Amino acid sequence: MKITDFKTWVVGNPPPSFGGRYFVFLKLTTDSGISGYGECYGATFGGHTMARMIEDVCARDVVGANPFNTEKLWRDIYSRGFSQRPDISLAGVLSAIEMACWDIVGKELGRPVYDLLGGQVNERLRSYTYLYPQDGDATDVYRDPDLGAERALQAVADGFTAVKFDPADKYSVLDPRQPSLPELDRIETFVAKVREAVGSKADILVGTHGQFTVSGANRVAQRIEPYEPLWFEEPVPPDMPENMAEVAAKTSIPIATGERLATKYEFARVLQTGAASVLQMDLGRVGGIMEAKKIAGMAETYHAQIAPHLYCGPIAGAANIQIATCSPNFLILESIGKWDGFYADLLTSPVTWEDGYVIPSREPGLGVELNEAVADAHPYPQDDDGLHLEMASELPPLD
Repeated sequence: MKITDFKTWVVGNPPPSFGGRYFVFLKLTTDSGISGYGECYGATFGGHTMARMIEDVCARDVVGANPFNTEKLWRDIYSRGFSQRPDISLAGVLSAIEMACWDIVGKELGRPVYDLLGGQVNERLRSYTYLYPQDGDATDVYRDPDLGAERALQAVADGFTAVKFDPADKYSVLDPRQPSLPELDRIETFVAKVREAVGSKADILVGTHGQFTVSGANRVAQRIEPYEPLWFEEPVPPDMPENMAEVAAKTSIPIATGERLATKYEFARVLQTGAASVLQMDLGRVGGIMEAKKIAGMAETYHAQIAPHLYCGPIAGAANIQIATCSPNFLILESIGKWDGFYADLLTSPVTWEDGYVIPSREPGLGVELNEAVADAHPYPQDDDGLHLEMASELPPLD
């Protein structure tokens, strides 16, 4: 079997655009007529630039390759251009390609990918959602503790047993910073009100984006520790796991990290330093499905858990489901709401979500198929160079 063709899409994500401005999808086709889908979580360049990167790699390294030989193909791409080191953009490209290969392999063998990686461990996957803004909000859900508590209660009513929110101010290119006293008060008030609202019916996950210095993160952790968060996410920037380990050593709250990391090499440093006990690899960025499986295996040796990150489209989400299903140290899965709305529209059959849990598909490959007609009907504008995510250019003002 050989890969003979490829196609990319940059799909505009209509408002409210949860999951990002656009999704970058890939389709690989073999000489036997089997096609597989992948997705790149590329945030460092514009969507169309990421698509061109994928096409460049496919033309040079993928066409003519056997999709079963994912290890060799991974090394070829990881080493291209004399790089051979974690590169977050190339890892996103590599993730889409490797993901599509596994989709092909599963379809050829008639088995879900998780059956090829050790088999099904988890029959259903506990999931969480962010507390998202809604049309008509008079205040910012991330800065209004009362609105945050209201949204948390809505999520619990919908069936979620865990909710995540970002109570700190916006992340900035000048981070890490020292939180102000008013910011510390606001963070604590937000966490306290959400805990009071949901009681023990739901876990609360406190998200930050590497915004704080070590001392600043320690001060935040001290404020929120009484409210028993399931985790404190990326309290300091991701480039120095040794710093994150200092935070982890001073709090009983589990530290989670990984959405901005790529490949087993970066995750190995997290585990070796004791920086986090919850690893949030994103299958559209980390280097693909097998790379995530290797990271999950490394995590087992440290008694750490995995909680796949999701801030892109449903193809990467489906890959997350595969790795969560076959991993004994799976903790919880990020969901974009209930996998409904445009997420469901982009698939020929939606992901099954029931009462707070994702039910893994028994269909072969990734278990989903891209609805190409919907993807074709929602092109992201060629003249829009906006990035998938962007940071504030300066620190937020002191309250």
